[in-house]
Amino acid sequence: MAKKDFYEVLGLQKGASEDEIKKAFRKLAIKYHPDKNKGNKEAEEKFKEINEAYQVLSDPQKRAQYDQFGTADFNGAGAGGYGGFDGGGFDFSDLGDIFGSFFGGGFSQGGGRRPNAPQRGNDMEYSINLTFEEAVFGVDKEISITRSETCDTCHGSGAKPGTSPKTCDKCHGSGRIRVQRNTPLGSFVSETTCDKCGGKGTIISDPCHTCHGSGVQRKKRKITVKIPAGVDTGNVIPLRGHGEHGKNGGPAGDLYINIRVMPHKTFKRQNFDIFIDSHISFVEATLGIELKVPTIDGDVKYAVPAGTQPGTRFRLKGKGVPRVNGSGRGDQYVRVIVDIPKGLNEKQKEALEMFEEASGGKSETSGKKSSFYDKLKHGFK
Repeated sequence: MAKKDFYEVLGLQKGASEDEIKKAFRKLAIKYHPDKNKGNKEAEEKFKEINEAYQVLSDPQKRAQYDQFGTADFNGAGAGGYGGFDGGGFDFSDLGDIFGSFFGGGFSQGGGRRPNAPQRGNDMEYSINLTFEEAVFGVDKEISITRSETCDTCHGSGAKPGTSPKTCDKCHGSGRIRVQRNTPLGSFVSETTCDKCGGKGTIISDPCHTCHGSGVQRKKRKITVKIPAGVDTGNVIPLRGHGEHGKNGGPAGDLYINIRVMPHKTFKRQNFDIFIDSHISFVEATLGIELKVPTIDGDVKYAVPAGTQPGTRFRLKGKGVPRVNGSGRGDQYVRVIVDIPKGLNEKQKEALEMFEEASGGKSETSGKKSSFYDKLKHGFK
């Protein structure tokens, strides 16, 4: 039989790096693993083949001999058997947890994370409701939160004062244990969480009476939040280090303040601009008027010119919302709403008709003169 090209089996070129060999094997092993191809003899043979190739190419000594002599016969550990599955089992510890779903529990990656290593605390969220004015000008708000903090009694150890946690005698402090499983393809060695210490690496015989061995306790805290001027609904203010405390000396998490702004009865906001409507009569729109316009800084005077049309919008520069952590402010826009009177008395109607005649504005509609008042009604609808 022709000799197998192990590089070709893994889809590689001769001279491939160790990392390339490992990645190629991972990809093919997942694809052809018997647990994913039950009853498929072809997939089973392919899995044996790629494992055999990996056993040779992942070992520097065997790979050097294979590259030099082109053979995988290393004292009977070559084409025969399952390519390394026989004789004490095959350790997948350098391949991470890619076979965790096949054999129940992940495989080690250089020993995994230390169980007693410092761990950062969890982040927290809090929502604050602000009035329109508070959001525009900024405000200091005192809030109350409940968070997990390091236990004051045991200082986070979880053990009763005067005692200390003991190293787990089953995992020897690693929090992980190695388990050998026998399968039709051979024996596999995997790592799983220690069932005696729950992965902590230590055992507390006499727990702290305050935190009951957890090392943390729930506490209510009051925090003053400085809300900057110009915030709006949807803005988030981060407070670094105000979240839940870390474990084993790890840093605290962060507290995120979510802003919600209540609507205002007069002002409407869009980004940093403010919009309002101002009502005037049709006489004021015709002759002009000096308006008193409300702004977030107080009332200001604005001269509406004669002949202003309904819907005209005026701009008050710099009268909008301050820009958050920036310079300047937005603008305020005033939309003119011209009010048409209802229920005119006879004297008012006669006055309008006289104005119409003085203006020379006459037209015939269905044999009748169209009054100036009728034109106004049609024009402002």
